[in-house]
Amino acid sequence: MMLAIKSNVIACLFFIPAKVSLSLDKMKSKIYELKEVKSCIRFYCAKEDRCQQQVINKLLDYGVSKAVSEEILLELIQEKYVDEERYARSFCSGKFKIKKWGRRKIIFELKKKKVSEVCIQMGLEEIDEVAYLHTLQQLLEKKKALTNDANQFIRKKKMVDYVVRKGYESDLVWEAIHKL
Repeated sequence: MMLAIKSNVIACLFFIPAKVSLSLDKMKSKIYELKEVKSCIRFYCAKEDRCQQQVINKLLDYGVSKAVSEEILLELIQEKYVDEERYARSFCSGKFKIKKWGRRKIIFELKKKKVSEVCIQMGLEEIDEVAYLHTLQQLLEKKKALTNDANQFIRKKKMVDYVVRKGYESDLVWEAIHKL
C-alpha cells in the first residue's frame, strides 16, 4: 500500500498483483546437464539417508525423464549412495528415539515412502523391545500427569488415545494401562 499526499487529500493506492499461474512445465523449463544432475543428486543423498522414492521425486523435480531417473538411481544404488535397508534402519531408530513413535506409525510412514516390506522389518529390528515398552510406560505417565479429569475412565481414554496416535499397538497400551 502506498500513500500519496497532495494538498489535504490522502489517496490510497493499492497494488494488487495479477495472479501468475506458472505451469509445472514452465517451472521445469531449466535444462540441466546430466553431469550436473548427477552431482547435485549425489550431494542430496550424501547429506542424509534417502529412500529410492525420495531420490526419484528429486530427479523428476530437476526435470529428468522417468527412464533416465531410474538409470541414475541404479547408479546411485551401486555406488552405495542409496540403500533402502540403511534408510529403513536409520528412520526407525530415529523416529523411535527422538519422536517416540510407535511401530504402527513408523510402518505407515515407511509404506508411504514405498519402502519394501523386507526393509521395513529389518528397520524395526533396530527398536529394542525393553526400550519400546519403557518408552510406552513413560508416555502414559507423562499424559497421566498432564490430564486432570476427575473421572478415571475419561483420563484413561485420553491416555490411550494419545499413545495410539503416536503409533503404539492398542493391546500393548491396554496392558500398560492396567499396570499403572
